[in-house]
Amino acid sequence: MTRALIVVDIQNDYFPGGAHPLAGPEAAAAQARLLLDGFRSSGEAIVHMQHVWDAPDAPFMRPGTRGVEIHELVAPEDGETVLRKAHPNSFLETGLESILRERGIDELVVCGMMTSMCVDATVRAAADLGFTTSVAHDACAAPSLTFAGREVAAADVHAAFLAALAGGYAHVASARELADA
Repeated sequence: MTRALIVVDIQNDYFPGGAHPLAGPEAAAAQARLLLDGFRSSGEAIVHMQHVWDAPDAPFMRPGTRGVEIHELVAPEDGETVLRKAHPNSFLETGLESILRERGIDELVVCGMMTSMCVDATVRAAADLGFTTSVAHDACAAPSLTFAGREVAAADVHAAFLAALAGGYAHVASARELADA
């Protein structure tokens, strides 16, 4: 199998001081960097996804802001693919699938932000498209959410979405395990 690392939306708006900070983005980005270093040293493919919310009333990921930029800890290097997206699913209207198929890639390792939105949507789409998919659980971050008047802590959101993905969509493991694979 030929692998690629998909780094989903590790952008400044998700960090402290950004427009939509998540719980633990620094730790997740450090683990994503571990994956990046492993993939770079092995010469495996890397694709960076960058969410751009091009709407006049967008609360975050607005074009032309510092928040929309990929975080420096996981910044793309020369020759690495960067795709902009406008939807949670990294495959929707981006050309990602074509790029992966052209390179003969059939296995994906996914990390990034937010576990409960773009990571989830990307992993489910990848599985539906027939890619063998893994998620680095410690290289993802989530927000707290509210549903039916109940606050759901970020750690619980993160765990629930990963448990659901592990239930049939992806192999869920640590960044270290996936980098060493």
